[in-house]
Amino acid sequence: MNNKELLYTLALQKATKIGDITAKKLIQHCGSPEAIFKEKESILQSINGIGSFISNSIKNSALLTAAEEELNYLQKNNINHWYFQEEDYPERLKNCIDGPILLFHSGNINLKKQKIISIVGTRNITNYGKHLCEKIIDDLSILNPVIVSGFAYGTDITAHKAAIKNNLQTIGCLAHGLNQIYPKVHKKYIHQVEENGGFVTEFWSTSNPDRENFIKRNRVIAGLSEATLVIESAEKGGSLITADIANSYNREIFALPGRPEDKLSIGCNNLIKLQRAQLVTSAADIIYMLNWQTENTKKKVIQSQLFIQLNETEEKIVNFLKEKGNVDLDTISVSCQLPIYSISSNLLNLELKGLIRPHPGKHFEYIG
Repeated sequence: MNNKELLYTLALQKATKIGDITAKKLIQHCGSPEAIFKEKESILQSINGIGSFISNSIKNSALLTAAEEELNYLQKNNINHWYFQEEDYPERLKNCIDGPILLFHSGNINLKKQKIISIVGTRNITNYGKHLCEKIIDDLSILNPVIVSGFAYGTDITAHKAAIKNNLQTIGCLAHGLNQIYPKVHKKYIHQVEENGGFVTEFWSTSNPDRENFIKRNRVIAGLSEATLVIESAEKGGSLITADIANSYNREIFALPGRPEDKLSIGCNNLIKLQRAQLVTSAADIIYMLNWQTENTKKKVIQSQLFIQLNETEEKIVNFLKEKGNVDLDTISVSCQLPIYSISSNLLNLELKGLIRPHPGKHFEYIG
């Protein structure tokens, strides 16, 4: 995209009466953002869903003036961008109907052929939530996933810091322009995030972290990833909005359970109870439910052993697989009378012991 094309795309993005879905419709009809601004109003009004109100807003000369100022800012500060029709635009977000037509980004982000998971939750994270968030990311690190969050207080910054500690790429989705960081206390983490990851936003340098921006930001968090994990949430909160959006994108939702009387577990417990999220207690649950294979893990040469110690659950699973052969996860759960969240970690242990082999579609086979 050259500067002229970017100028008109910025102007289209600036139009307050035009959302991303309508913008994409106009681009598809007219051919390009520039063609939209040069099209006759009568033609624009003839497009389904585009009336005089929207067509008049497109002809507002102030849009191009503002776009030119923002373009100068982007060039002066060497800020990169992704356009939704170009190859480098995040693939999973490209599949979201309301994904931003234009995203700005900084740092060293690489989303090609990556395992990506978003981690969200309350800003008032408890020690329980913090411990499990850090433990899950630490256990997932063998698969080298990208950790996405919102760079806010609580769960967000806990996830980013855990990713940094494990040398994982992490991405902060912002509710404002790249000219600032909110909250300011998190400025000290900018360099560490951008060193292996970075920041993304659809907002201009003139945008402030207003409440409505955080809601818009949540769809980017959900759209970038193949799954979203909710660590802790009250009965209402931004992380539940992110989970709802992810559900609308047909992405996997995971939630950590909590005690019924804990206010910051109500949201997660409700997601699980209403079957809008899978219950998880460990990284092993996520690995098997997403069917993440271990091609990127550190390969271990497993030596044959005369005696392999198994716990009661492992022994039950092994005996069942010996008899049945290649079996799916749900069948193992039902036949062994064990909940999925209980057997996932045992399946991982059995794989590491060289006794079973995972197959696509959450199938497992005894090979001991």
